[in-house]
Amino acid sequence: MEVLFRVLKSGCRIERRRFEDLERVLPCLALCLVVAWRTLLVCRLGRACPDLDCEAIFEPSEWKAVWVAVHRKKPPRKVPRLSEIVHVIASLGGYLERPDSEPGPQTVWIGLQRMYDLAWAWDTFGPQAKIRVT
Repeated sequence: MEVLFRVLKSGCRIERRRFEDLERVLPCLALCLVVAWRTLLVCRLGRACPDLDCEAIFEPSEWKAVWVAVHRKKPPRKVPRLSEIVHVIASLGGYLERPDSEPGPQTVWIGLQRMYDLAWAWDTFGPQAKIRVT
């Protein structure tokens, strides 16, 4: 629970939100809880189920965009393991690879924000984009 509240306070910056009435606070809090839950899910599954295919929780455009951005080469044909993609996403958030550590919620939070932007660009301009800009 403490980690969830830390993600809400630090990542979602829930305490900085200034609403005038409860009708506006509750939808914002509900959305932030989903974001915090997703961040913790990525962290936990990356540790608990490292050999799971990353497509169990990530869309192909998400992991492929991150792969290309970090490794500067085409994504592999075989879907990478979940722990590998979690580490790559966390590296976008400032995680430094060490043999005795796993990415934490803060680096995963920041990495997920960047991943969503990269995935949007991949869907819009990537190899399978429906609209070609000339």
